[in-house]
Amino acid sequence: MTSYRKTDAAIAALTPEQFHVTQESGTERPGTGEYLHNSAPGIYVDVVSGEPLFASSEMFESGCGWPSFSRPIERAYINERVDAGHGMLRTEVRSVHGDSHLGHVFPDGPRDRGGLRYCINSASLRFIHRHDMEAAGYGEYLDQVEDR
Repeated sequence: MTSYRKTDAAIAALTPEQFHVTQESGTERPGTGEYLHNSAPGIYVDVVSGEPLFASSEMFESGCGWPSFSRPIERAYINERVDAGHGMLRTEVRSVHGDSHLGHVFPDGPRDRGGLRYCINSASLRFIHRHDMEAAGYGEYLDQVEDR
């Protein structure tokens, strides 16, 4: 079994934006994220811990300015907590082992996919292409990734 964890080395390797988003619960500017328009097949993992978070097959265009997913790969790797900051009541999404701030989840996603929209900062993610998943240790998730 793979062990996912937050390490000093992983934190030191973050860009300033990645650090701000994941460690200080920041948000990248809408429309600027590296993965917003990514259509390649693969999975998205926590940039800090490597936890598998979202599959490309669950990504959809929501028009919100951040990558959006209808569900996580495994609920066990996602923590949700109330976020009352910025004068709003939202549900924050964090990774379990990395404790990275990822974004927020909203109940306005596609109804036919469960009705949720995980609005996620690209800066909190690392993309693993389908062709690299086995070698990178994520082969067990290949069944969740479809070629487009």
